[in-house]
Amino acid sequence: MEQVKEGQLFGFVHDDKKLLIANLKGKIHATDLICTHADADLSTGFLSEEGVRCPLHLSVFNLVNGKPQNLPAEDPLNVYNVKIDADEIFVEV
Repeated sequence: MEQVKEGQLFGFVHDDKKLLIANLKGKIHATDLICTHADADLSTGFLSEEGVRCPLHLSVFNLVNGKPQNLPAEDPLNVYNVKIDADEIFVEV
């Protein structure tokens, strides 16, 4: 978990799946990496209590259910189960 400190976003690709890891107040969340509105990389966005804000058009996605909190995004992100084991982050895809 050291690679994703509190308040940080981390994007990566695994087997053609683009994933975002977010550390919000010490809780790890995993969602799709790419905004559902305009293909922006959410790891370059902004993390806040509301969720992750897209750097392109500023839609905010809830990290628990993936739902956009404002326009222009209308489609939710996929969210994935996360398991922490021995300080490593595992994402169920």
